[in-house]
Amino acid sequence: MPGAVPASPPADLVARVRTALGRVLDPEIRRPVTELDMIGDVSVTEGGAATVAVKLTIVGCPAADTIERDVRAATASVAGVTDVAVDVTVMSREERHALTEKLRAGRAARGPQFGPESLTRVYAITSGKGGVGKSTVTANLAVALAARGLEVGIVDADVHGFSIPGLLGLVGPDGASVKPTRVDDMILPPVAHGVKVISIGMFVDDASTAVAWRGPMLHRTIQQFLTDVFFGDLDVLLLDLPPGTGDVAISVGQLLPQAEVVVVTTPQPAAADVAERSGVVARQTGQRILGVVENMAGLVQPDGSVLELFGSGGGAETARRLSAGQDDEVPLLATVPLSIGLREGGDVGAPVVVSAPGDPAAVAIDALAGQLAVRARGLAGRKLGLSLR
Repeated sequence: MPGAVPASPPADLVARVRTALGRVLDPEIRRPVTELDMIGDVSVTEGGAATVAVKLTIVGCPAADTIERDVRAATASVAGVTDVAVDVTVMSREERHALTEKLRAGRAARGPQFGPESLTRVYAITSGKGGVGKSTVTANLAVALAARGLEVGIVDADVHGFSIPGLLGLVGPDGASVKPTRVDDMILPPVAHGVKVISIGMFVDDASTAVAWRGPMLHRTIQQFLTDVFFGDLDVLLLDLPPGTGDVAISVGQLLPQAEVVVVTTPQPAAADVAERSGVVARQTGQRILGVVENMAGLVQPDGSVLELFGSGGGAETARRLSAGQDDEVPLLATVPLSIGLREGGDVGAPVVVSAPGDPAAVAIDALAGQLAVRARGLAGRKLGLSLR
């Protein structure tokens, strides 16, 4: 019969099924399930009925339905397979341990992932005061970077005012943040819009819970986010810092001295005084100021005119002040206009850079992502692992 698929021996079909399964990614770890040893026995009968054994990392794995659906679809796509059965089980303790060791790739448990030796670009997004849209800029910038094909993560370091899960839609029907998955002592961050996210909001029972912690507890929390949470190989890590110059900013400076700082401010000239302080603290901890982002700039009117609700020039003035006495000028990286779409997207967990890419705020943030996407970590000061004989 013309166009009919020639019969394939089961052994050949099994090999092709395994090849197809290699294209199925674990939604949390973002690596092929075959590479993670999550696929057990694969069998195919003479009639083409395939049975695939899937081993989840833990009981109640939140990605179970997605993995089973993708495995079923990948298997069914193989020519010659007439029926698919997926047998779902859970890894043994030994298999989980082997998986965590494979993911760590030789890195010690609770060891730093983003130390000076890492090639991951680390950007700390900070502001002198709250209410300037720092978290909104962070969330949208991360999504815009991920849309450009980069592996991106966010640490929501604003422990007292966490908002990143809500901005990215990582909340359940009850309003509580989606919980991360634990595999032994390894924490797998939830993923939204291609961005891996960890936040203290994922560890409290209610989104309205007040986190009343002082310095030592805050430092340990940030340290745990950077060691116990498995982000994998990231191109970019963004840290959404709390406003001001407190304990978390100092801890990040100690834990990630190679981080580059982006200062977010408003157009109001008086805001430059406050914004400048956050940059000064970054320099005191040895970090470099990458530039300034001016948020809440003029609101474009239907007739094309611009209504400057918060004044103008604050971003340029902040950049000028931070440049004073420095060898390298601190640039104004972006000016993000006031936008109803930006606000609405944050309210429903749909970042404007994907929900309304033509919005003026989305265009400005995407242009900022374009600047950061092409930057690579320098090798200055890094050990290259070479030896002379």
